[in-house]
Amino acid sequence: MVFIAKLTRIGLQAARQLRATPLAAVQGRSFHLGSMLAAERRYTNNHEWVELVSGNKAIVGISSYAQESLGDVVFAQLPEPDTELKQNDECGALESVKAASEVYSPVSGKVTEKNAQVEDTPALVNSSCYEKGKINNAYIAFLYLSNNKLYPPAGWLFKVDLKNPQELETLMTEEQYKDFVKGSADH
Repeated sequence: MVFIAKLTRIGLQAARQLRATPLAAVQGRSFHLGSMLAAERRYTNNHEWVELVSGNKAIVGISSYAQESLGDVVFAQLPEPDTELKQNDECGALESVKAASEVYSPVSGKVTEKNAQVEDTPALVNSSCYEKGKINNAYIAFLYLSNNKLYPPAGWLFKVDLKNPQELETLMTEEQYKDFVKGSADH
C-alpha cells in the first residue's frame, strides 16, 4: 500500500511539474520520477533525514534503513517544542522489541512541533517513516484511526526552524546515503 501511495504522489508531482512548465520547455526534457521521491531529503551517518519544506522550516525523521534495523518500534521519545538544538545533539530515543536507538538532530535550530502521533503510535515510524501527513486525493485511502479520529500516515519525528540552513549542504544526498548504507552493509 505504501508503494501505491508513493506512486500516486509521484504521478501528482509529475503532473504539477508538467503543468507549471511551458510546452516548449517540456519538449526534449526528461526527468527521473524516482528522484522526485526524496529530492530535497538529506541524511546523516546516524540514519536521520531532514527535508526542507519552506523557507527555514524543515521536517526530521529516520531512514527506512534505520527503522528496518530497529524492527518494530514500540516507544518514541521526541524533543519538546521550543527546544534549541545544535547539529548532532541527542534529542530523543526510539525503542523497539530488539534494540534502542538515540535520535540525533541533523541540523541546528528550534523545535517547533513534535509528532505526537508517533509518540502515541510508535509503529508509524515503521509503516511510513518518510510520510509527512498530507491529506490529498493520494492519501484518502491510507488514513488510520487514533483516538477515534482519522489521520494520514505520518512517521516524521519533529519539525524545526533552521538556525543555519548551510548545514544541509554538509549532509548526504539520497545517492550518497544509498552508497553509505551499501558500504555499511558490506562490512
